[in-house]
Amino acid sequence: MKLVKLLKDLKVQEVHGSKSIEITGISNHSQKVSPGNLFIAKQGAVTDGNLYTPEAVVSGAVAIVTDMYDPSQKNVTQIVHPNVKEIEGQLVARYYEQPAEELLMIGITGTKGKTTTSYLIHHLLESLGCRSGLMGTVEYLVGEHRYPASHTTPDVLTNHRMLREMIQQNCKGAVMEVSSHALDQNRVQCIDFDIAVFTNLTPDHLDYHKDMDHYIASKRKLFASLKESGTAVYNADSPLWEQILEECSAKKISYAIQNPADVKASDIKLTPLGSTFIIHTQNQQVTCQSTLVGLHNVSNILSTIATALACGYSLEESVAALKGFQQVPGRLEFVKNNLGLKVYVDYAHSGESLAAVLQGLHELKTGRILTVFGCGGDRDMERRMGMARAAEKYSDISIVTTDNPRSEDPTVIIEDILRGFTNLDNVVVEADRRKAIEKAIKMAKEDDLILIAGKGHERFQIFVNIMVEFDDRVVVAEVCQSQLASV
Repeated sequence: MKLVKLLKDLKVQEVHGSKSIEITGISNHSQKVSPGNLFIAKQGAVTDGNLYTPEAVVSGAVAIVTDMYDPSQKNVTQIVHPNVKEIEGQLVARYYEQPAEELLMIGITGTKGKTTTSYLIHHLLESLGCRSGLMGTVEYLVGEHRYPASHTTPDVLTNHRMLREMIQQNCKGAVMEVSSHALDQNRVQCIDFDIAVFTNLTPDHLDYHKDMDHYIASKRKLFASLKESGTAVYNADSPLWEQILEECSAKKISYAIQNPADVKASDIKLTPLGSTFIIHTQNQQVTCQSTLVGLHNVSNILSTIATALACGYSLEESVAALKGFQQVPGRLEFVKNNLGLKVYVDYAHSGESLAAVLQGLHELKTGRILTVFGCGGDRDMERRMGMARAAEKYSDISIVTTDNPRSEDPTVIIEDILRGFTNLDNVVVEADRRKAIEKAIKMAKEDDLILIAGKGHERFQIFVNIMVEFDDRVVVAEVCQSQLASV
């Protein structure tokens, strides 16, 4: 694509150099620049992209977007704009030929439930013949390709590139988890959504947002990016839904378990292996059976059905499409094992999310609940005591261990967690996560439920700058096999 076409009608401060050059690609990372690329030198959280312009030019960049003209780089075209981030999305969307306009765009935001809901919606669309891509916390699915996820919502360049790849893979829809960080940082710039889903909102990521007002304001941006013909799907059981949607003029569809809503559930029966309930709309009702465990997953299924209705599918065909759905990686995922124990792995890594998962298990228990958990380092410290309070309230035994300590001392994190308990009589401390899981499995009896929380789908533990292979699900299987062999 010619640079002149890329810049047409785009408001930039000035252009130094030729506009007739051919642009072979766009990069915002100097080490990923290829010959002929346009390099976007933007301000990052901790560094200035302009510092990497020389490296980008050496790698073959023929043009740069910058907030300051650099006289030492006269051999490349320089596009100057006072706020590079402001035009990055426009440049990327133009280069990839506005891929979001060719797809059914569905964005999901909320504190909890984004991942499960995204997988459910993706499965439903695929089952109903709408080939779709998915981008979220666990992975990015693009046609036949699977990519490991770097972020819940990638950067704006990756988003548009993957959306174009989805189209090339004959996808008609795209399902995206949209995090508060991504909304605040404009990572979904130039992506107008057909459907925006709000699952719930509780205090989280306050190490980044600082207060709930900023957190809410970030979430609200998704609904401002709805197309005029779009639909907002929201959880009427979440007390903050009105604040989230207060500036949204699009059509709305509500879902709920407790409160009045367009899509409701009744006659809910929960078991350790799934649930059965009746889904009601204004004129219809259909029985739904699911292998997803817990009341919170009933809510996630309702959000999916509401989204399907917004897409124009019938209630009956939408429920039927979910029948083949099994599990979401690391989201209250049942881990099969040779000991016949009921072991679940979940990504819950805050007090609110742990309480929600444990509350669901509490309604199913016939024996005890044993919870293994830690807390991530370099994150909101309030989570530590919050997770302890949740574990103490809903667990019979809590085994406190290491999560991803990152740059922090794991023993200090554990000490912070312990301060959240009012009584340590039923608390076991084992810093080694594998040994903590071993202890839970050895302590468990036939009717007990074991929850291993915090890491979910993750396959590594992060210590300072070292990533060590560690998958809770694999460890559970290995420990159970070892214990069976020793009997």
